[in-house]
Amino acid sequence: MNQKLLIIGFVWPEPKSSAAGSRMMQLIEVFQSANYDITFASACAKTDNAFDLSSINVNTENIVLNDSSFDVFVKELNPCMVLFDRFMVEEQFGWRVAEQCPDTLRLLDTEDLHSLRKGRQQALKDNSMFDISYLQNDTAKREIASILRCDLSFIISQVEIEILVNQFNIDEHLLYYLPFLLDPISPETQKKSPKFKDRNHFVTIGNFMHPPNFDAVVFLKTEIWPLIRKALPKAEMHIYGSYVSEKAQQLNKPEDGFFILGYTDNVKEVMEHAKVCLAPLRFGAGLKGKLIDAMEGGTPCVTTTIGAEGMYGTLKDTNAFIEDDAKAFAKQAVELHSNKIYWNGKQKNGFMIINTLYDKAIYTKDVLHTVETLLADLQSHRQQHFLGQILMHQTMQSTKYMSKWIEEKNKDK
Repeated sequence: MNQKLLIIGFVWPEPKSSAAGSRMMQLIEVFQSANYDITFASACAKTDNAFDLSSINVNTENIVLNDSSFDVFVKELNPCMVLFDRFMVEEQFGWRVAEQCPDTLRLLDTEDLHSLRKGRQQALKDNSMFDISYLQNDTAKREIASILRCDLSFIISQVEIEILVNQFNIDEHLLYYLPFLLDPISPETQKKSPKFKDRNHFVTIGNFMHPPNFDAVVFLKTEIWPLIRKALPKAEMHIYGSYVSEKAQQLNKPEDGFFILGYTDNVKEVMEHAKVCLAPLRFGAGLKGKLIDAMEGGTPCVTTTIGAEGMYGTLKDTNAFIEDDAKAFAKQAVELHSNKIYWNGKQKNGFMIINTLYDKAIYTKDVLHTVETLLADLQSHRQQHFLGQILMHQTMQSTKYMSKWIEEKNKDK
């Protein structure tokens, strides 16, 4: 009989709406390649953009927060592994899994370091330099505790592994570097990618509910785009992304060549028709899905230090110009839009980066081997990381009784 994996999702995966959705589908593919019997459960309501998991033979289960029905469900399922999608999910369900299935391997996919993103957002608000005082925020206390309680955490960026090891003294044995897992781009596909002369305009893409994306669009509209438009009066800025708020829609100014176009069903097509991708992110964490989409679509970029973080490993040749200042950013955007030689070089670099750093074949076997080795000697692994057991014990007491109190309160209603 195939081994069972339970994935508890923060939301139902939406691969066409967010990088997090794509990431989840990649993780499912990894475990399906080893014939795991996968159940995906979430307490979140499904949206129209949610992927139909039954179409790829993944079982689905609606679960309820603060309800002992989950205990019955997980005990009956008895998975050998549980993967928590983000630390908030581990907080809610980790203690229940530990109580009902003590020998189950507990995995965490952080998606990105939420505490790093929150700290950078606060530093930007305060107009201050980001330092360790911003990093050690309340979210960090919760996120680090979650990492310590789990047997292994998947970290999407090498930069974030360095932060966890050097700033928070996390043991490297609790962390596993797992970036986006992509199909390599064949020479034939590279040749077919639309050329410089066949492309027009600027593009960016990103879920509008994600604060770094909305901030980037505002920064683009107010400080960068007027400078680009002055140099290229006929250029257009096309902005795609799901969940466009009323506030975001107000930024739509066709007379200025600035278009808020909303959700697209085909990111690949959108990227392949654009000449340059702009990603002026001023805060954030993890790896940036829009830069991956651009590299896959053969579309050179201009981004910021935050946007580029972790994307290129130790490679010196990138698909992007990296600028944090609005004037320098706009200047490079105009240059890339106008200069075919620069453009061709950056496109070629993008294909090379995908094939060098993100080829799923590099990681799939190793990550499966790692989790199966842990599973085979879980008790020994946990004995070496006793702090995790202490945190689980303390968390189980506080979270457990708070949860039971909420459950009783809900019954009274």
